[in-house]
Amino acid sequence: MAEPHVREAAELLAHARRVVVFTGAGISAESGVPTFRDALTGLWRRFDAQALATPEAFRDDPALVWGWYEWRRSRVSRAVPNAGHLAVAAIEARVPDSLVVTQNVDDLHERAGSVAPLHLHGSLFAPRCSVCARPAPYEVAQEPGDGRRVSPPRCARCAGPVRPGVVWFGEALPAAVLEAAIGAASGCDLLITVGTSGLVYPAAEIPQVAARLGARVIQVNPERTPLDAVADVNLRGPSAQLLPALVRAAWGGDDPALPGAGPSGAGG
Repeated sequence: MAEPHVREAAELLAHARRVVVFTGAGISAESGVPTFRDALTGLWRRFDAQALATPEAFRDDPALVWGWYEWRRSRVSRAVPNAGHLAVAAIEARVPDSLVVTQNVDDLHERAGSVAPLHLHGSLFAPRCSVCARPAPYEVAQEPGDGRRVSPPRCARCAGPVRPGVVWFGEALPAAVLEAAIGAASGCDLLITVGTSGLVYPAAEIPQVAARLGARVIQVNPERTPLDAVADVNLRGPSAQLLPALVRAAWGGDDPALPGAGPSGAGG
């Protein structure tokens, strides 16, 4: 049973003063957001996700790539933060010196109440000019059909095509965001890693940095990962169940920061 491990993890959380919550695709998958490699359905199955998510693909066929990202944004917009996202926001509310670092490009943490999470791989909702890098306003478009090309908008400054604000294959992570994430991991006393495979570098180094510098590490994941080796407590199961249970065990069963979020329910 996981309950003794939840109690052990709750003891660490209740006494933590600086917490980093590091999340990956698993937490959003529980809200119905497909993982990157599962994101091609319908007519998009004809395409290779790794081939679409490159600067070269956007240069060669910007309407195809923009259309795919518009379709992905529309799917994310219909998703609802789950109880795991709400529990992460509750941890932030309880531990003021805390930070969310996510590999996800959706906005479910923000909609759940997290304040300024660090998006290591960018955001679907922060497009920018592909030429001058100026941020572009995001406009909710009608959902494009499967496989539909949609011409990207033009930059108001230089008229260059606006690109999705995500990190593509072959691109480096945003230096300032990565530096802030590593700095937070270096200074925390507890890191909670949720729903990440621990295989994508350099992001996967963040929990290991925390562990090497003396922080305790809690892992929440249904599966074994390479981070098992650095975790003090491994909680096996869905984050939408385990994270609310962890918050309740640390601070009581009637935490007001978890409105309507039962152990397996969705909220937000």
